[in-house]
Amino acid sequence: MVTEIAEVAPDVLLLTDVDYDHGGVALRALADALDAAGARYPHRFARRPNAGRPTGLDLDGDGLLGGPRDAQGYGEFSGQGGMAVLSTRPLSLVAAFTDLLWSDLPGNLRQAEDPAPKVQRLSSSAHWVLSLDTGSTPLALLAWAATPPVFDGPEDRNGRRNHDELGLWMQCLDGGLGCALPGAPVLIGNANVDPVRGDGRHEAIAQVLADPRLQDPLPDAPTVVWDGPGPMRVSYILPAAGLEVIGAEVRPPVEGQRHRLVSVTLSLP
Repeated sequence: MVTEIAEVAPDVLLLTDVDYDHGGVALRALADALDAAGARYPHRFARRPNAGRPTGLDLDGDGLLGGPRDAQGYGEFSGQGGMAVLSTRPLSLVAAFTDLLWSDLPGNLRQAEDPAPKVQRLSSSAHWVLSLDTGSTPLALLAWAATPPVFDGPEDRNGRRNHDELGLWMQCLDGGLGCALPGAPVLIGNANVDPVRGDGRHEAIAQVLADPRLQDPLPDAPTVVWDGPGPMRVSYILPAAGLEVIGAEVRPPVEGQRHRLVSVTLSLP
């Protein structure tokens, strides 16, 4: 992974499914390894995710407490499978919707019988609005990693949650949830759903891709190839429509890597 990142050398790198530790030891070690490989990232951001965060409740109904499906987001321990950002430019957190209750999202698809409406958060990992200081055009990074819309039953709990995790950003773009973006938006993250193929409620990602406020530099470019479902597009970088895109690619798969690296190059005045 270090070799590939150093070769691409992005100015901003979002990592998903990366474990969080309170002191940032793992992220600092990765930054040091990248520095040694020629890619320096002096600015880093990570927060404790919902993945593995205990609820104290038996959310999956198996009669036991403390299981991975009893957490706010699936995880064997608190911080498993979180998110982190490495950047060559200064960045700061403007808003976090990580603690937003699923039941508090307007128009959510949560079923009335779903457990713990006053406890269960929407975000399975994290939802961040980050202000990126580019030195010219201010950018607002809307970063997230959604739950897979599978591993549930006919109630489609994960499919509903996956849909709403993406729907949160549409409400943010509309100015809802008290969301005031500090610059031109760039959606960046793992939506964990393909617009057409595989399981999931495709209407949410289809709506985002069709939104005239955003542009899609890599239509139909698969970012994973899974046994069974085959090639699918689940990771996205969607810049604001007014930004100039001068390059975009999905990198070839690297051994041991579940998701391919997606990159988009912008020309900023």
